[in-house]
This record gives sequence, structure tokens and C-alpha cells, in this order.
Amino acid sequence: MKRYSNRWQILLTNLLTDFPEMTIATDNADKELVEKPRRWNISFIRKFMVTFGLLSSVFDYLTFGVLLFILHAAPEEFRAGWFLESVISASLVVLVVRTRRPFFKSIPGKYLLTATLLVVCVTLVLSFIAVGRKLFGFTALPSSFLVLMGVIVFLYIVSAEVLKKAFYKRVKFWKGREIAIN
Repeated sequence: MKRYSNRWQILLTNLLTDFPEMTIATDNADKELVEKPRRWNISFIRKFMVTFGLLSSVFDYLTFGVLLFILHAAPEEFRAGWFLESVISASLVVLVVRTRRPFFKSIPGKYLLTATLLVVCVTLVLSFIAVGRKLFGFTALPSSFLVLMGVIVFLYIVSAEVLKKAFYKRVKFWKGREIAIN
């Protein structure tokens, strides 16, 4: 079973990060975004995806660097640390990018919030239980790993919020359409 642990971990990561996103259709939209119809702007969407995709990649590399060069993680520790940081940050960042407002001023729908919190709890528990060790090759992480992974997640969420504010300063509304200002 150990031979397949990386494949199973990838599938589990995809499942867990998709779980909260499946509830987005039930989310509470900010009032100012539903007051009048808006057109999709592909250029805006592309810039949004590239901007936040790059931010995600920066934090992926930061996580790799911390695990490899600072914590000198063994393979099982690396798998558990990477899984922990990537799933939790991917789940929480949805709460940031789902709104133009500061994320703490826009209440998510109950299903999105519940799914996100459930995924965070399952992710935290999996590296400490036998199923996580047997199927995915995890190990219980020392507190230093947990603290540093928590710091990375916190910095990612704060960075996403700051970047979102800067990004939306470049977007103006015109006749019901969003236009990107270069």
C-alpha cells in the first residue's frame, strides 16, 4: 500500500479542496453584486486567475522551502506537512476570494462555512490517525511543523486579502460591466 500513498494523497487533496467549493452555489452573495445584472468579462477573469494563481504558487514554493531547508522533513513529514498546508490554505482562501469585501466583513453561506471548517478539521486529524499513516504515508507532525505550517497558511490568507484589495482598486464598474483598468 505504501507504493500508492502519493496517488491516494493527491486524490484526497483534490476531494477535500473540492468539497467546500461544491457549496459555493449556496453561498451568500454580497448585496452590491446582485443589485443589478453584470456581464462576464473574460479579460478580468483571466487577470484574476493569473494574479491569484501566482500568489498560490509563491506559497507552494515557500512551503516546499520551509519543509525541505528549514525543517529538514523526512518523506512522511513532508507528505503530511504539504497535505496539511495545501488543503487548509486552499479551503480557507475560498473565503477570501469569494467577495470583494474584506473576508471578515462578508458572511459566507452556512454550507460553505460548514464544509470549510469540516475540511480543516479532517485535514488536521488525518496525519495523526492510523488511516492517514497507512493509506497516505503521513506521520504525526512535531509542534514545530504545525506552527510553521500555520504561519504559512496565515501569511497566505493575509497576502490574498492584501492582493485582493490592490487588485480591485484596478477594476471599475461601467454601465453594469466590469472593466479592468490597466
